[in-house]
Amino acid sequence: MPITRKIIHIDADAFYAAIEMRDNPELRDHPLAVGGRPGGRGVVATCNYAARAFGVHSAMSAKQAQKRCPHLIFVRPRFAAYRECSQRMHEIFSHYTDLIEPLSLDEAYLDVSDSKLFRGSATLIAKDIQARIKQDLGITVSAGIAPNKFLAKVASDWQKPEGLFVLRPEQVSNFVRDLPVRKINGVGKVTAQRLKRLGIELCADLQTIDFNLLIEKFGKYGQRLYELSFGRDDRPVQSERHRKSLSIENTFEQDLNTQSELLEKGQELYAQLIERSKKLDADTHIQKRFVKVKFTDFTQTTLEESLSASEHTWQNITSFERMLLKAWQRQGKPVRLLGLGVRLNEYKADVMQLDFFR
Repeated sequence: MPITRKIIHIDADAFYAAIEMRDNPELRDHPLAVGGRPGGRGVVATCNYAARAFGVHSAMSAKQAQKRCPHLIFVRPRFAAYRECSQRMHEIFSHYTDLIEPLSLDEAYLDVSDSKLFRGSATLIAKDIQARIKQDLGITVSAGIAPNKFLAKVASDWQKPEGLFVLRPEQVSNFVRDLPVRKINGVGKVTAQRLKRLGIELCADLQTIDFNLLIEKFGKYGQRLYELSFGRDDRPVQSERHRKSLSIENTFEQDLNTQSELLEKGQELYAQLIERSKKLDADTHIQKRFVKVKFTDFTQTTLEESLSASEHTWQNITSFERMLLKAWQRQGKPVRLLGLGVRLNEYKADVMQLDFFR
């Protein structure tokens, strides 16, 4: 028997940009992007809806964003302000349930299945959360209400901004049949193209395809795709999440062209990674080291290695340098980005993600 819950997914609308407009009302009527400036190699972290009307979106290069919207205003991110607002959002969430699973600064799952507030109505709870956040924090959020996490996340994006979309258990079957597979979490551009080559564009297509073919083409993820195509997702809301990796990366203003430049920047990143690792629990087990190299043409390669039984610590700059050089030599092109990191024991696991806007 499938588990039926009342899950709310809250997602702030253009979070960084919303805070910038809140704190500087003069920005409200202009296309706005938060991130790096077009003079360097910056990227758009997020943008307001006025900018989105010009085709600007997150992860777009600042140069491309300015081409699409010449009068776009760029502001540098203020992470302290964003973290403070995120903390206050979670304080509001805690008035409604203890089962809160943060996904990032601006979104979270709430399980209100056992809540007695508003006579147990998840819809009224979500509306009240939206009202409190708007009144207390001066930003808006969208909410999705559904029987599970997958559908709640899809629902919160359905009527943005400041939307509220409710998907009741009896509506799931009809809803998912017409749902594009690109709406499934984890289905990016490449996976969507692979699915399209198999004749799969809607969840209805996934429901009828041969299950063994999905496994053959996508491995374990094929089974996950099949289950989600029917709207099935039994994952509980986890108020305690575990870190899976620790990493740091940097995009450079100028390409790195030589081995000495690569090693110099690698040493700087290594020092930052050591400093960042001080936040790990003393008993955290490091399983692997890894490096990431992105070349000037935006192709990239990663390399990782398990720690040997004789190693008492992962902190070995020589190993990272050797891996960086090996990864670089795979293409030998100028480098725009380097990353270093470690994989943690799977039972200690949340990806610590660092933001760089240069």
